Amino acid sequence: MADRHPTHNAMKCHSVAALWSPSPPSHHVTAAVATPAALFTGAADGTVLHWPLATASASASPRPSSLLCAHAAAIVALCPLPSPASLLAACAAGVLSLFSASAPLRCLRRRSLPPWAGSPSLVAPLASTSTSSSPGVAILCHAPDDGGHRHVSAVVVVDARTLTVLHTAFHGTLSVATPRAIAVCGCGDEAVSVVLADVEGRAQVVPVAKGVAAEGDSLRRLSVSSMSSVASAEMADGRVEAVALSHDGKVVALVLKTRCLFKCVAEGVVLGEMSLLGTPLCKDDKGEENGCSIGGFFLRGEEWNACAPENGIVVRSLVLWSSSGAAAVYRVVVGTSSFESEAVCEIPDILSMQGEGLEIKFCQLNQHLVRVESCSYKVAGSLLWKPKISLWSLDQLELGISENKLPSSKLLREGGVQVEEFRPEPSHSHSDINSGVEMNSQVCSSDSNNLERYGRTVSSSMVLSEDSYAPYAVVYGFHNGDIEVIRFLNVSPATAKFGGGGIYPHISERFFLGHKGAILCLAAHYMHARTDSRNFHRALISGSSDCTIRVWDLDAGTLLSVMHHHVASVKQIILPPAWAYHPWDDCFLSVGEDGLVALVSLETMRVERMFPGHPGYASMLAWEGVKGYIACLCRNLHTCNDAGNGLYIWDLKSGARERIISGTASQSAFEHFCRGISKNAVTGSILGGTTSASSLLVPIFKDTSHLWSHAGKKGHDISSVSTNHNNESTVSVTVSGHTTYDFKGKTPAPDEARVFHGGNSVYSSEKAVSSHSIHKRIKCPIKCSCPYPGIASVRFDLTAIMSTQGMTNSNTDKLRGHLHGENAKETLQPGMLDGVHEMDSPSRESLEGRLLRFSLCFLHLWDVDCDLDKLLVDEMQVCKPEGCHIATGVVGDRGSFTLMFPGKDATLELWKSSAEFCAMRSLSIVSLAQRMITLSRSCTNASSALAAFYTRHFAEKVPDIKPPSLQLLVSFWQHPSEHVRMAARSLFHCAAPRSIPQPLKMHKKKAPDALLSSSDNMNDFISAVQSASISSYGELKADGGNVDKDDSDTANMISWLESFENQEWLSWIGGTSQDAMASNIIVAAALVVWYPSIVKAKLASLVVSPLIKLVMSMNDRYSSTAAELLAEGMESTWKACLGSEITHFMSDILFQIECLSTAPSSSVIHKTAVAVTMREALVGTLLPSLAMADVTGFFSVIESQIWATSSDSPVHVASLKTLTRAVRGAPKALAPYLEKAISYILHTMDPSNLIMRKACIISSMMALREMARVFPMVALNESMTRLAVGDAIGEIRNATIRVYDIESVTKIRILDACGPPGLPSLLTGSSNTMATILISALSFSPDGEGLVAFSENGLMIRWWSLGTGWWERLSRNLTPIQCTKLIYVPPWEGFSPNSARLSIISSILGHDKHGNSEVYLLLFASLLLCYLRQFYYIIFSLSSAVRFVH
Repeated sequence: MADRHPTHNAMKCHSVAALWSPSPPSHHVTAAVATPAALFTGAADGTVLHWPLATASASASPRPSSLLCAHAAAIVALCPLPSPASLLAACAAGVLSLFSASAPLRCLRRRSLPPWAGSPSLVAPLASTSTSSSPGVAILCHAPDDGGHRHVSAVVVVDARTLTVLHTAFHGTLSVATPRAIAVCGCGDEAVSVVLADVEGRAQVVPVAKGVAAEGDSLRRLSVSSMSSVASAEMADGRVEAVALSHDGKVVALVLKTRCLFKCVAEGVVLGEMSLLGTPLCKDDKGEENGCSIGGFFLRGEEWNACAPENGIVVRSLVLWSSSGAAAVYRVVVGTSSFESEAVCEIPDILSMQGEGLEIKFCQLNQHLVRVESCSYKVAGSLLWKPKISLWSLDQLELGISENKLPSSKLLREGGVQVEEFRPEPSHSHSDINSGVEMNSQVCSSDSNNLERYGRTVSSSMVLSEDSYAPYAVVYGFHNGDIEVIRFLNVSPATAKFGGGGIYPHISERFFLGHKGAILCLAAHYMHARTDSRNFHRALISGSSDCTIRVWDLDAGTLLSVMHHHVASVKQIILPPAWAYHPWDDCFLSVGEDGLVALVSLETMRVERMFPGHPGYASMLAWEGVKGYIACLCRNLHTCNDAGNGLYIWDLKSGARERIISGTASQSAFEHFCRGISKNAVTGSILGGTTSASSLLVPIFKDTSHLWSHAGKKGHDISSVSTNHNNESTVSVTVSGHTTYDFKGKTPAPDEARVFHGGNSVYSSEKAVSSHSIHKRIKCPIKCSCPYPGIASVRFDLTAIMSTQGMTNSNTDKLRGHLHGENAKETLQPGMLDGVHEMDSPSRESLEGRLLRFSLCFLHLWDVDCDLDKLLVDEMQVCKPEGCHIATGVVGDRGSFTLMFPGKDATLELWKSSAEFCAMRSLSIVSLAQRMITLSRSCTNASSALAAFYTRHFAEKVPDIKPPSLQLLVSFWQHPSEHVRMAARSLFHCAAPRSIPQPLKMHKKKAPDALLSSSDNMNDFISAVQSASISSYGELKADGGNVDKDDSDTANMISWLESFENQEWLSWIGGTSQDAMASNIIVAAALVVWYPSIVKAKLASLVVSPLIKLVMSMNDRYSSTAAELLAEGMESTWKACLGSEITHFMSDILFQIECLSTAPSSSVIHKTAVAVTMREALVGTLLPSLAMADVTGFFSVIESQIWATSSDSPVHVASLKTLTRAVRGAPKALAPYLEKAISYILHTMDPSNLIMRKACIISSMMALREMARVFPMVALNESMTRLAVGDAIGEIRNATIRVYDIESVTKIRILDACGPPGLPSLLTGSSNTMATILISALSFSPDGEGLVAFSENGLMIRWWSLGTGWWERLSRNLTPIQCTKLIYVPPWEGFSPNSARLSIISSILGHDKHGNSEVYLLLFASLLLCYLRQFYYIIFSLSSAVRFVH
């Protein structure tokens, strides 16, 4: 299967498991928005929480269910988008992400704005117009100008589906101050404009001009000059706390401490003023009058807004809130000369939590208001945040106690992050192995007495991977300075000395204590150079807020060194790239908040280089390993001032600063620097740059194909990313060379690189450098990353896992030394690393077995079926991982994730809401379980139960789960792995009755209890279209009198078959719009063939033409499947639809086979495997079914191909193979055409055409042997030199037997087999017609000189002596020869019908070729009677066919 390159052709099937730390994550809310069904909150670290509100009951406390991971900087705006419902998120780093608003909230697009646009600040959806093909979004961005003297802003219009910049509406310096509010005015066909309002009440109107979509910096040159209208208004006295802009952009509200001003945007005049004195908005925590309003917005909806054009009166509703959590709703009535305001209701403040540690935001949810609270708390000196939300009703009010008090809004429910979800779960009932907890006593911190794990919060984390195959440890750094390593010891057999085996996985814990501040960054490095002074092999590097860097021995747990060269917090640890050579390969870079970047050697434990002079923190850093340069990007995302924004390029070897680039060009230059080196996903490999790196920080490039091709040429990659996980999100990238190594500590120079086959690349060189990397063509089965502190994502690639079939421990034997040192061999048991495929003993488990068991541990949904869980633990020795909370997730676009919160309820909610997730997760687990069945005999019961659970029983236990997506499942029917193909088909059959697409479903009053055969509901339809005229491969010209169907149903079915837009499942597997249409066709055809009783009858006629076109398109993912469906349903369904077009279809298929075999060499780089697969499907499956459906047409086609194609054409071989398969499949249909079949076979063996004979001789002889095996009236002698063919059906007076010489392909004898006068009829019904079965069986004598024929009619046995004299050979007389002897034999019991005719004769007569002829005839008579019973069904079918003809 590896030869078919499955990584390029196979659909992607990724499953994600989330590992949550025991402490809840910090979430400082910076943006919040509500949709009709949920609330979304964005935080300062880039996280976005999803709070489902619509499905929660009135008494349930709302809590987050999923974490959207797509950003590494503060979220500045969240914007819900309609049609289709989605959510747009923008962060300060200029990254945009688009999430589906419905479950599973998958990231559909992740793109980066061009560097010149700057950082986004405000987002507003544009009103759809009749001319726009897709919705758009207006984004206001701020960026420093290249000159550094003015602030440059840009208003860009982005496509809401692809996130590509359509055009630039404005680029330059705004006429107003920094805008605080944005709105869109104009709708429909009116001119659409963007209104920007600042704190002074001034507004600028920017028309959204239609431009041409462009890429890159060309947008800046295509900027449209805006017709800005600045409203000059008198400066409002006092400080403006908040700005609110009406949704139509006509009114702006300026919120001051004690009053609120309303101004007209167009005219700039003050419409009215509203006092806030006496309201909760002006009261502080002591109850004194002190204005503290901080926010406000206008309510949406017809209930809160009204307009009377005839009177000029407009009613608007405004919500204002204060820092104490109090809010008030006001109704404002504005007329031509009047202004009125009225307080409607209020929301009380938060009495228990007031002060600097509380931040409040409000948003509207239908007829409710949602209050979002961010409460701060300190842990070991670090400031963390905890979110809390409360839902208030606007239509259910509670009257106040006093008359002057406003009615209060009713509190419906409130909730937050549940700490209980992160508490330790009870140990598994079957996991009785005690986890070992180790603590370094030599470097215990002052808090060593308080090692309560679950009372601490994680500040940094990373995942350690073994050989890039699977993670074997999770490292947590806490805010109190502790470091904890949680090991999964069963991942590698080399870890057996720590307690491997038994329950899987076995957990071990180790603590590293010594830091006095929060751990901000972590890294793990494998030492390349081994000297006598340094005997450690793996180093753990930690940077802390206490300004120190500590280096630990990861294996021994001892402290190696403490470094104090930074005077501020250490935020990044950058490991060397793979192409680095000694001594740079054992160094690392440290980046601190003091602006210093230092190069530290692990070999000498000293600071070797310092790169000072950065004006600020180097938030992004790239390390080029070939030429030895580092690029440090200092970027301030919190201000528009360009001070401190610049790119610094350093020479690593000399320490000299090469270049400084300032302004917006710094970001473009940094991306160009990274693009020239190429990009690689963070794999988490311990020797490829394993750090506490967020995979979301890797730069997003547009032309990924260029990057990979460039990577193939230069062999570089971006291997690690580091981030500050405290209160601010920063970005950094380490760029490294991507090379391959042997596993003995050697690596070649670039010019010594070689490429070897077999999945691993092995080199031989004497340069002692890096010893661990994977060839760039190897696809890592399991990839790990930590998008945020305390949250690790483990992504399982089903295609890569299945491609490890056959990989044994010979691969891991090479890397046994790097896990635990050179002495690891002494601790391993003999045979522990032996390459075996069966894993009945855990100590003799193969690499594939470890990967399968590890995958099942994290992907299986535990605690749903307790019996299944117990079976997995007892038989497969697989249990739920402990030490961290396991949740599920989905993969998004370009490294993004959606991770569910811990708990079974959140995971089950995903199963209940997403058909795509159900299909992907079920397919992965069932495929792994089926592979386990073939891999281990001892796990058969558990694997079978696991596959049955996700195929059928899961839906029985949880009835409301979504059925798997049929279109997604059929995409894997041609997967390179047999187990994946089997799993996809099994899931399809189980899900099809529950998930038939609505346009195809047969609407019945009562659903069928059982699946019916294909003939139950198709008979009427087949009879209706039996005589229809077919053209263009079966496009039926339906007659209204024969097929009485509603036109709307037909139109709906055609529309569904041809639909390809808005197919979300395509993004799950990396498909295209062509895949969408092909999957629809396959699904419809499969339902017609297998489930005809529950789909509409006309569907067969509508889908047959697209199905045939799909076969002829030679699609490597679907054409073979289409051919199989056509073959399987040919007799029952498609034959009636195609009619006479079957002949034309066979001709085109043979032509396609000719094209496949003669493709030019330039196009067969990728198409070779496709052509082989398609030939197998066409010749082995489809053509035989067509031949059996139309035998006459088949012979006419193949006979015409003899003269229409060249002698060496593969069409002749394909025709012979098709004939052979047709003989096996439908002998009764070919019996009347025996003469044609034999004639065609002999024609391909004609010695006068040596080219054709050479090409077809093997297939021709196979066809002759098959004919002789299936048809008893065809016989070959033992030496395969003579062929005898008797008349099967015909008139009894004209029966003959032809004898051919195979070597010369000539007819040498015609034997007379006519019935003699007065022929008795001993078999009932044999004499009812003149046309009957003539020759029932033929057989040559062992010496080939005699021929025996048996006739059913009269039970006659005839004997001919063929003769071998030279005069007989010279004779060309073909006059029918009478038989030598004729015997009438009455029926009696004979020999066993399972015996072969020649073997029985040989055993009786011995090897005497000149035995008694009379004995031979008598014995053979009995033999033929037994042989007749074996072919009784064929004879009876032939007799029935003859009677039907007459």
